Amino acid sequence: MEAKPLDSPTSFVNQLVVPGDVVLDLSTMANQTIKLGGGLRQDCDSITVMKAGKLRFAKPNKYWVESSQKRGPSAPFNTFLKAQYIPCVGDTVLGIVVDTRADNFLVDIKGPVLAFLPVLSFEGGTRRNIPKFEVGVFCGILVFEGLELSALFRQTLGMFYFYRIVGTLLYVRVVKANTGINPELSCTDASGKAAEFGLLKDGYMFESSTGLSRMLLSSPACPVLEALGKKLSFETAVGLNGRVWVNAASPSTVVLVSNAIMNSESLSAVQQKIMVDRLLQRVQ
Repeated sequence: MEAKPLDSPTSFVNQLVVPGDVVLDLSTMANQTIKLGGGLRQDCDSITVMKAGKLRFAKPNKYWVESSQKRGPSAPFNTFLKAQYIPCVGDTVLGIVVDTRADNFLVDIKGPVLAFLPVLSFEGGTRRNIPKFEVGVFCGILVFEGLELSALFRQTLGMFYFYRIVGTLLYVRVVKANTGINPELSCTDASGKAAEFGLLKDGYMFESSTGLSRMLLSSPACPVLEALGKKLSFETAVGLNGRVWVNAASPSTVVLVSNAIMNSESLSAVQQKIMVDRLLQRVQ
C-alpha cells in the first residue's frame, strides 16, 4: 500500500513515525528550502522516513527523526549494524583518532565508516602548521646543530608521533556526509574559528544512546545537568553520536557526574533532580 503525503508539513512533528511514512510533500511547499537530518530521505517530491522514532523540527527549516540507539560490543552482529550512528551535516560529535595520513587523520565517530579530518581543518591550520596533539608522556629530543638525522631515526620519530596521536579524543563538527563516501570533519565552526572544538584533554569519556545525547543538548538545560551544576564544578562535551566526555578537578566528581548522566535517560525531570540530590548526600 502506497503511503500518502500529509496535508500539513507539521502533522507528524513530535509524533512517532516508522520507515515508509511520507512526512513531507515538497510539491506543496513552493519557494521553501528545508534541511533533512538523520532518518529522512528525499524521493522525488516526497520526504520519507528511514528509521523509527519521533519526527522533530528546529527553526527555521530543519527536520529529523529522533531515536534512542546505542552500539555495544556485546550486541549481536545484526544489532551492531542497526545501532550505528548515521552522520549528518552540522552534527557535533566526539571522535577518536585511529590512524594518520599525509593530509588527514582517520577518526572513529561510531558511524558505518571512518571519518576523515583534514590537517588544515583547524583554526590557523597550514602546511607549515600541522596540529600536534600533546597527549601521553612528554618526550624531549635534543638535536645538535649540524647533525643530520639518519633515515632510521626519522622513521622511529615518525612512529613515536603516530602513537602519540592515535587514541586522541576530539570534539569535531561534521561538514560533509554523503552516501558512499567517508564523512568529513572539521575542528572549526562555520566562521573558521576553533570555538569549543578541538582536543579534549584528561577527563573521562563514556558511550550513551543517541537519545540521551540529544536530551543532554536540549534547550532549556537538561534537568540532570542543571541540578549537578548548582552543586558541582565540572565541564562536559556531548556528541550526537552517543559519546559524552566529563572532566573535573576531582576524580570523585567525574565519577558522580558520569553515573548521574548514565542513570538519567529513563527518568522524568523530577526524578532526575531527586536522583542527583541522593547522590550528593552520599558523598557529603
